[in-house]
Amino acid sequence: MPADTPPETDREALLDAALLHVPFDGWSEDAFRAAVRDTGIEPALARTFFPRGAVDLAVAFHKRGDAVMEARLARADLLGMRTRERVTFAVRARIEAAGDKEAVRRAASLFALPPYAPEGARLIWETADAIWTGLGDTDRDLNYYTKRGTLAGVYSSTVLYWLGDDTPDSTATWSFLDRRIEDVMRFEKVKANPVVKRMLAGPEWVLTRMSTPRGGRGAADMPGRWSGPAPQE
Repeated sequence: MPADTPPETDREALLDAALLHVPFDGWSEDAFRAAVRDTGIEPALARTFFPRGAVDLAVAFHKRGDAVMEARLARADLLGMRTRERVTFAVRARIEAAGDKEAVRRAASLFALPPYAPEGARLIWETADAIWTGLGDTDRDLNYYTKRGTLAGVYSSTVLYWLGDDTPDSTATWSFLDRRIEDVMRFEKVKANPVVKRMLAGPEWVLTRMSTPRGGRGAADMPGRWSGPAPQE
């Protein structure tokens, strides 16, 4: 590639090239080296973009899906949807944004490995955060965490179902997603029960001492910070 190619263009070119090899080699060093060879980018420069090679390429692939989903949410008419419909739409949009099922399968295998499992969990959290942020969520209390934690579970379980779904247009996956969202809505109704609210009063007080990240998504203090009781006068 020309020496004056913008760095982001080189990064995207490497990722696109790697995706041609991932179905055969996984997110591996072989796939990374093949992408470098195919693009003609200097190996040393490629390493500055992706220091861990294919692992960082897999992270970039996941974040690309988040970006595509966020753009779709920005264009969608969300005001005419109920909360449940908006969440379902967003989760489906994120899965459809992934596109390459085999690349997702290989990434799931990679991030299931002990050295990379924490990073995989962080990526899922960031996806859930991107969805709620894209839907206009403004909660900054305990709900900030419960919404994202619950959605992370819904999203990850739906992705795993989708990976094994061979129905036309993934119709079984979207039915599965509807059921998971229904489970969440049912749980929210239970939480609203006065008896249950009294039972959760103690744990909720502890959790309300947690504050949301200062700088929004990607902040250094993710996922938040502890706010202790006010000092006694």
